[in-house]
Amino acid sequence: MNANIDLEKLQKYALNTWLFKQGEMVSLVIHLGHRLGLYEAMDGAGMITAEELSESTGCHERWILEWLRCNAAAGLIETSDGINFRLEPEGAAVLAQSDKPTYAAAVFANLKPIEVVDGIADAFKTGIGLSYDGQGDGSEHAVEAMCGPMSKALLLSQVVPLFDELESKLEKGARVLDVGCGTGLAIELLAEAFPKSVFIGYDPSTRAIDAAKKRFSTFDNVELFNLGAESIPESNDIDFAMTLDCLHDMPRPDIALKAIHGALNDSGTLLVKEIKSSATWNENLRNPVLALMYATSITTCLSSAMSDPDTLGLGTLGLNPDLLEELTREAGFTYFQQHKVEDPTNLYYEVRP
Repeated sequence: MNANIDLEKLQKYALNTWLFKQGEMVSLVIHLGHRLGLYEAMDGAGMITAEELSESTGCHERWILEWLRCNAAAGLIETSDGINFRLEPEGAAVLAQSDKPTYAAAVFANLKPIEVVDGIADAFKTGIGLSYDGQGDGSEHAVEAMCGPMSKALLLSQVVPLFDELESKLEKGARVLDVGCGTGLAIELLAEAFPKSVFIGYDPSTRAIDAAKKRFSTFDNVELFNLGAESIPESNDIDFAMTLDCLHDMPRPDIALKAIHGALNDSGTLLVKEIKSSATWNENLRNPVLALMYATSITTCLSSAMSDPDTLGLGTLGLNPDLLEELTREAGFTYFQQHKVEDPTNLYYEVRP
């Protein structure tokens, strides 16, 4: 070994590296708990043994014991003896209760298949990333798994009331445009609350639009288009438009904003939800999961943003408030305001023509 090697630093680097490997493996264990309903079965059950959890879930006791001990070792389940285990109420809010904004167990359902990893590796050489449709079966549900719990908790209760007269317009019957609608969760939340309004969704992902069409098979006030934002017609008849955590994923968010501007009527409003970020490295270092953000960008957001040769190449943290305001001004908007919403990950903006 090199005599100049600092053994303490060597151990630190080794530990940090293996902790990331540990995270990869525990991610699979969390997914299995979500998929098999194990966390849900533990929610409210108090102290429980592997035998008891096996009986309530129909899973093999020996596998359950290993799963419980792994979770306990990862600090996700409480135990003092490795025999009796408890999912605490706070843990249940993250791992078992899908109606809570803190729910996160579903985010591990779309682990990347090898062909997607190969495609991302190729992108490092060619510069051209994978679109959302290129990111494997089930990728259309990944965004909803990440963002859905917070949308369910905040969109109707906190976000809609921020906009003057919006709720009244929606109740009477407004035309709503969701750009980058994905599988349609936001449209569903609004369409159920405001059935007199018409909802129009655009998304370039065929997988996502196909899933959305199944979701809205019984709705008569939802229209879906498997198209990118640049195809939105200059109709001047939209009362309310949304881009929810997706502008940074687009190759040309500037073109998308111009298209949305042309679709809105003179009194229309655009809601932009974007990841919290800054133009400076030091400010971004305040983010406790910054490495996760950049990893997500490489595997998903930047890949989508770079899936076309003509791109701004923003990625997960690329659309900071200053840049977003600049792009909205260039698109023709004259009003830009950031609103305070109880969301630890995202910022919310009101933009008007």
